[in-house]
Amino acid sequence: MKVIFLGTPEFSVPVLNEIVNSKHKVLAVVCQPDRPSGRGNKMTACPAKIMTQQLGIPVFQFNKIRIDGVQTLKELNADIMVTAAYGQILSQEIIDICPHGIINVHGSLLPKYRGATPIQTAIINGDKKTGITIMKTEAGIDTGDIILSEQIDLLEDDTYGTLSEKLSILGAKLCVKALDLIEQNKAVFSPQNSEQATFTKMIKKEDTKIDFNNNSNQIVNLVRGLNPNPVAFFEINGEPYKVFCAKCVNYVGTEKNGTIIFADNKKGLVIKTNNGAVEIIEITAPNSKRMLAKSYLNGKKIALGSVCNE
Repeated sequence: MKVIFLGTPEFSVPVLNEIVNSKHKVLAVVCQPDRPSGRGNKMTACPAKIMTQQLGIPVFQFNKIRIDGVQTLKELNADIMVTAAYGQILSQEIIDICPHGIINVHGSLLPKYRGATPIQTAIINGDKKTGITIMKTEAGIDTGDIILSEQIDLLEDDTYGTLSEKLSILGAKLCVKALDLIEQNKAVFSPQNSEQATFTKMIKKEDTKIDFNNNSNQIVNLVRGLNPNPVAFFEINGEPYKVFCAKCVNYVGTEKNGTIIFADNKKGLVIKTNNGAVEIIEITAPNSKRMLAKSYLNGKKIALGSVCNE
C-alpha cells in the first residue's frame, strides 16, 4: 500500500524504518516543524525528519495540519496514513482523505492510558505490564477500534527512554502486520470498552517537581518515568537539581520529609520521604554536568539537615 507517515520523536523512527523496509511504499513523511533547542536556541530537526532526509523521502512540516496540510495530503493519493507520536490533533477531513483511513501506533494497552503520555504514566504509576496497540484513528482521542495489541513486562529498571525504545520496536512490527492485514482485507477491528478507559495528561513543569511527602517508591517511579526528559527535579535553597536515577532506602527518623540525611561521597545523597528515604544516584546540579551524585559530592558540599523545596 501507498503510505503517508506522520511522526515526530524518536519513538516514531523504528516504525517508519520498518514500513520503509516492508513491501509498502512510504510516499511522504509529515512531522512537526523544527524547534529551537540547546544553547543559542538553534533550530533543530526532529528525529523523524532527520531519518526521512537520509532516505530521500519527501517531508512536510505543517504548523497546523488541519489548515495547511489537507490539500497537500490529498494530492499524494495514498492508500492509508500511519501515525506514531505525531503531535497534532487530526481533523475528520484529514482522517477521511485515504481510502483506508489512518492507523495509529499507541504506547499502551488501550483502552488503558488514552492520551499523550501513556508510556510515562505507566512507569509513574508503578505498573508491571504495558504494551502496544495498533488502532484505527477516529475523531476522539485514542477511541478507535483496535486492530492488534501485544503486552510486555515493565521492568523495575525501565525508564521512559528504555521503555519507549522497546515499545517503538514492538509497535513497528505490529504496524507492518496491521498494514498487511488491511491490504489483504483480513484485519479485524474490535471496538474498545469505553467503560474501562483511563486517560493521561500532558506533563507540565509542576508535575516534574519531586514531592518528598510521597512514598519512596512513588518518587523513584516519577524519576524513572521522566528520564531522559523532561526530568524530575527538586530544589535546595531555590536551586534546581535534576534527578535521572534514584533508589529506595530503608530509614526510620523523625525529620521533616525532604530533609537531607546524608550528603557525602560514601553514603551518597539521601533524602527523607514519607515512608523512609531515597538515595539520589544521578543528578545534574546547578552549573554542573550530569554525573553520579557521589562524584558531585567529592568536590561540592550540601548541608545536612537542609530541607528540599523550601
